[in-house]
Amino acid sequence: MATEQDSAAEGDADTYDEFEQRVERITNVGNAAGILQWDQEVMMPEGGTPARAKQLSTLSSISHELLTDEETGELLEELEGSETTESSRNTSGEAASSDLAEDQQAVVREVRRRYDRSMKVPEELVAEISETTSNAHPTWVEAKEEDDFSIFAPTLEKLVELKREYADHIDPDADPYAVLFADYEPYIDIETAERILERLREELVPLIEAIDESDAELETDAFSGEFDDETQEELARDVLDTLGYDWNRGRLDTAPHPFSSGTQFDARVTTRFDESDLLGSITSTIHEFGHANYTIGLPDEGYGTPLGEARDLTVHESQSRLWENHIGRSQPFWERFLPAVQERFPALEDVTPRDAYEAANQVYDDNLIRVEADELTYHLHIVIRFEVERDLIRGDLAVEDVPEVWNDKYEEYLGVRPDTDAEGCLQDIHWSHGSFGYFPTYSLGSVLAAQLYAAAEADLGDIDEHTREGEFDDLNGWLREQIHVHGKRYTTPDLIERATGEEYTADHFLEYAKNKYGELYDLEEY
Repeated sequence: MATEQDSAAEGDADTYDEFEQRVERITNVGNAAGILQWDQEVMMPEGGTPARAKQLSTLSSISHELLTDEETGELLEELEGSETTESSRNTSGEAASSDLAEDQQAVVREVRRRYDRSMKVPEELVAEISETTSNAHPTWVEAKEEDDFSIFAPTLEKLVELKREYADHIDPDADPYAVLFADYEPYIDIETAERILERLREELVPLIEAIDESDAELETDAFSGEFDDETQEELARDVLDTLGYDWNRGRLDTAPHPFSSGTQFDARVTTRFDESDLLGSITSTIHEFGHANYTIGLPDEGYGTPLGEARDLTVHESQSRLWENHIGRSQPFWERFLPAVQERFPALEDVTPRDAYEAANQVYDDNLIRVEADELTYHLHIVIRFEVERDLIRGDLAVEDVPEVWNDKYEEYLGVRPDTDAEGCLQDIHWSHGSFGYFPTYSLGSVLAAQLYAAAEADLGDIDEHTREGEFDDLNGWLREQIHVHGKRYTTPDLIERATGEEYTADHFLEYAKNKYGELYDLEEY
């Protein structure tokens, strides 16, 4: 005979099942929008923008309506317990009185956070932001092609205003930039991000200056020449094969700004080819592999809920940076992969693995482009973007002044000054997406990549030897077990501590950078 407790448990189970079905519907609408966004950047004809903007706006509105519907709120309250209030949730955001299983609590926590934020934003504003960003993409492309910031400036000004309004609805008393940053990294606060960026600036600048003064002569021309796009694409497929990309769940295409998107069942990679920059296409492809590999590694059974979604951008970027820098820029990788390069491009037959390693890690003192930056100066590119967009959102910088301020900061931090808008403030796609607060996660992810790599090496032994043999199953298995399979089960700090045994820290990245570049450039003080 069923007891009262059994009946209550069955009721909770029924409520959770209903809740999960609702969450899956919301997720599927978002994933459908993601495919349309991928298509817009990769395959859609130029004339398709007006219709695509409306399609994406409609899907965004539907998703918002489903999430903020009264029934969603009622299900959340029922699952959290009628006596559970915001003040009775624990520090991780979970309902303290909940009788749900740990995985279910995590789903409720993540949806609750989205629900609370979305409830504060009017549906019409969500639709307007979506339509504006869809229309912004071709405007940004045109401005970049025409090398004319004034073409994009009105759109950028509108996006800044819309995102300020968005932030004000969520928390009118908070720093608007901090509110936007939390969209991309909800569990690392902006103060932590600022501390990390400040430490990188303080410790990398002297290292970069020492490199600039070094007499070491690296082989920087190992990949000089002209390389046709078709063969570069074949080589990109070779590198994806080498690393173990699951072609059954992915594909390779090109885009003006490389990206990866999708789900664990369909995680697509894009890259770009420049006939004079073979190395750039290789590192770009490896970077996007890292993102897609993480996405594919998410648990199939978690699809449709936060348990099947990546743990925000710092963790996502750590995966791409780990594969790009700690694997793809290592000498053992070039010992393994260089023969494939030389088979595709016989003109490089005299290049040695050491030549390739040195070329892949050259520190540039005159580079203006973030995606072409070396591993060290890259973070100063991020600092510049962080400072510019933060001041834009806070109202401390006018849109019309962006090119001059951008150029001034490049001259101050990197010693170079852009001659054109295309090489300056128009080089990145992010602002056309309305993605203010995104840029810091690149550096935060690089820092975490080094911490994860150190922990993996402590568990697995010499990863260099595995790389030299082209054996990546152990590393990938470690990443799957420690990071991928958990989805959003844990908050970012908890996930990091569980994977590495310590709190989030920049120590490993700075040690790695100083050791690696100290050896490359014969720096005695490092």
